Parts: sequence; structure tokens; C-alpha cells
Amino acid sequence: MRQWRLDGLVSTCLGLGFLTGMPGTVASFAAVAAAMLFPINAALIILFSVLGGVSSWAYSKRIGVKDPSEVVIDEVVGMWVSLYGFGPRFFLPALGLFRILDIIKPFPVRNVEKLPAGFGIMADDVLAGLMANLILRGISWLFLGGGLRVLTRS
Repeated sequence: MRQWRLDGLVSTCLGLGFLTGMPGTVASFAAVAAAMLFPINAALIILFSVLGGVSSWAYSKRIGVKDPSEVVIDEVVGMWVSLYGFGPRFFLPALGLFRILDIIKPFPVRNVEKLPAGFGIMADDVLAGLMANLILRGISWLFLGGGLRVLTRS
């Protein structure tokens, strides 16, 4: 089958992207599960971003589809970006926020999706993950880090 070459195996996360009608959501849950098993660090995110960009470009070019729905390595990396620097208590909020941003694609997420080759496939999810991470950091500071107390002091 066309997906079982190396580019297909990597870009679909060993076929995970073919399992359901909601491949992005399933891949995001898988990324959270992986984060529970081993720490997600910047080197891992960079490595998978490069592997994802190259493999998704090769796979999409080979099958003739610009951004195939079965390519889910972008969701995995984007989810890891949203989780970066957070402990397990933030995993569920990060998942929800990342999926919302990935689905609605607010500015500038939709714009970077138009980048050429595998960059566009990866970039929108990485940016959605970065936005989710920064929003969670803001919420965390505001509600858990004393932000509201600082703002309401007289």
C-alpha cells in the first residue's frame, strides 16, 4: 500500500492517521500519552519537526495531495509544543486548547498553512501549539501565579 514506505510511516505516525475519521484528534491524544511516558524536550520537538516536514512533504508529493488528512505527525509535534514546559495537570487543558486552535485556525495559523512543501503542513500545527502554550502560560500566571492578586492590590 502507498502509505507503507518510510515517508508514509513517519508522516502518518506508523499508520495512526488511518485509524479513524478524526485523525488529528487521535494523534493529539497519542501525543499526550507519549508525553506521559517520556519527557518532551526542545531537541525532540525539533527532531520530529524536521522529520515531519521532510516526510510529510515527500508523502504528499508522492500521493498528489497537498495536505493529506492521514498525515498526523504535524498534530503530534503541535501538541508537544503546546505541552512544552508544563506538567501533567496542564495536559488536558493544553489538548483542548490546541485542538480548538488547530481546527479554527485563527490568524496567523491559517496563513502559515500556505507555506510550500512540508513546511506548510507542519507550520500551522506548530504555531497553533505555540499559541496554546502561550495562552496556557498567561492563564497559569493570571490564576495560579499571583497575577490577579498583583492586579487587584491597592
